[in-house]
Amino acid sequence: MEHLKFYNLKEQAFSNSNDNRYFFSDTRHTDALIRLKYAVDSMKGLAVVVGGIGTGKTTLARRILDELDEDRYEAALLVVLHSSVSADWLLRKIAIQLGIENVAENKLDILGQLYRRLIEIHEAGLKTAVLIDEAQMLQDREIMEEFRGLLNMEVAQGKLLTLLLFGLSDLDDALALDEPLKQRIAIKFKLDGFDLNVSRQYIQHRLKVAGCEDEIFTPEAVTHIHKYSGGNPRLINTICDNAILEGFFIKQKPIDRDTVELVAKNLDLDLG
Repeated sequence: MEHLKFYNLKEQAFSNSNDNRYFFSDTRHTDALIRLKYAVDSMKGLAVVVGGIGTGKTTLARRILDELDEDRYEAALLVVLHSSVSADWLLRKIAIQLGIENVAENKLDILGQLYRRLIEIHEAGLKTAVLIDEAQMLQDREIMEEFRGLLNMEVAQGKLLTLLLFGLSDLDDALALDEPLKQRIAIKFKLDGFDLNVSRQYIQHRLKVAGCEDEIFTPEAVTHIHKYSGGNPRLINTICDNAILEGFFIKQKPIDRDTVELVAKNLDLDLG
C-alpha cells in the first residue's frame, strides 16, 4: 500500500485487530498482569478487570492467557458474544474448554463432571483458570449463582477454579445480582486511558513494530491525538490510522496538528 511506503511502514501500525506483536506493556497492563497471575497462582477464585470501551481489556485477556504456560496451567478463554447466554450453555462451554468429553445434559451432572475434572487437574499439579471476556453481558442472576457454585469447589490450598472476568463497568451490576459472589472478588483492577506521556510511548512503540523508526507525527500532533482520544488505545489507533492516510494524500511529513484535527472532525471526536 502506497501510503505505508510513504511513511516507511512495513505494515499497518494502527490496526485494532489483536496482534500480540503490538502488545504495549505500560504500567497499567503490567500491574494488571501481575495481579491476575497472582490470583491464579494463589487460587483466589475470582478476579475482575473493568474498563471503558477500547481501553485494552481484550488485549489484556489474551496476554494473560498466553502467559499461563500449559505446563503449569489449564486455562481457557471464553468471549461472550450476546446477552442471551444461559447458565446451562455457559457451564457446558466451560466444561468443553477444560477438556471434558461427552458433556452431560443435566446441569447437576455437568457440575459433577467439572468437579472431577478440576480435581484431576489439581492432582496433576496444575492451576485452572477460565477467562471470560465481555462478561458485562452476563446480566443474569442464575449465571452469577452458578459462578458462586463453581467457586465452592475447593481444596485446602484454595479454589479449584479461578475465574478472570473482563468487562465494561456494567460488569459491576452483573456481579451485584448475587451479593455473596460480589463479596468473593479477591482482585479487582480498573483500566483507564493513557496519560500524554504513555500515549506518546504507545504511538512510538507501534510505529517501531511496524518497521518505522521515524517520528511521523509532530509533537503537537501527538498531543492532539491524545486529547481527542482521551488516551484510549483503540481511539489512538483509529486517529493515527486515518491521519496516516490523510497525510499521504497531501504528502505531509511529518503529520501535523491540522491533519489530526481534520481526522478528528471527520470521526466526530471532541477534545477531551
